[in-house]
Amino acid sequence: MSDNSSTIRVLIVDDQHMVRSGFSMMLSVEDDVDVVGEAPNGQVALEKARELRPDVILMDVQMPVMDGIEATRAIVAEDLAKVLILTTFDRDDYVFDGLQAGASGFLLKNAGPEQLVDALRAVAEGHALLAPEVTRRVIAAMSDSTPRAATGRTTGEQEALARLTDREREVLTLVARGLSNSEIAKELFLGEATVKTHVSNTLAKLHLRDRVQAVVFAYENGLTQS
Repeated sequence: MSDNSSTIRVLIVDDQHMVRSGFSMMLSVEDDVDVVGEAPNGQVALEKARELRPDVILMDVQMPVMDGIEATRAIVAEDLAKVLILTTFDRDDYVFDGLQAGASGFLLKNAGPEQLVDALRAVAEGHALLAPEVTRRVIAAMSDSTPRAATGRTTGEQEALARLTDREREVLTLVARGLSNSEIAKELFLGEATVKTHVSNTLAKLHLRDRVQAVVFAYENGLTQS
């Protein structure tokens, strides 16, 4: 976050002025949120991110000039800000593409003020915003595509998977299916604290930032297949 750690600096990116204004109005009443700018497309968003260095960018996907996926990839590559994808779920694959590009999560465009602020705070604090029910939708949307076969994995991925214990691999598969820690605990008859430890160890061994990256990794390596 910015030097003033009590304030979350936000850049709102959407090609619809009314959408940007709506989010800005919702956030204006929050003491710990400061909307530092708006952008109508990904190119302007990238330029403003370099100039303003916001903590979190609310990023629409379908925009002219440069779409949200390309902009997210560039912003994350330059480590300019964390990105929260805005979606209506018209295209679940856009959500998945956004996560692959490095977004920290997603938010429905019809989210209420409380959900919006909670999402911003979570992402600003370094957490991944990936609700189990939406994870399931993303994976389901990808089910018709063919993930890379085991023989197509990179040497690094093969070595990383080999470092996992059987239990950690099992937990990773359930994370990729969209289960929360409590749901995984029930599935495997484990304590929730134990599951949390397994998840943390798995992320560390695979050098993954968060559950978002874990879902992407598991999908790309065919671990989500039944």
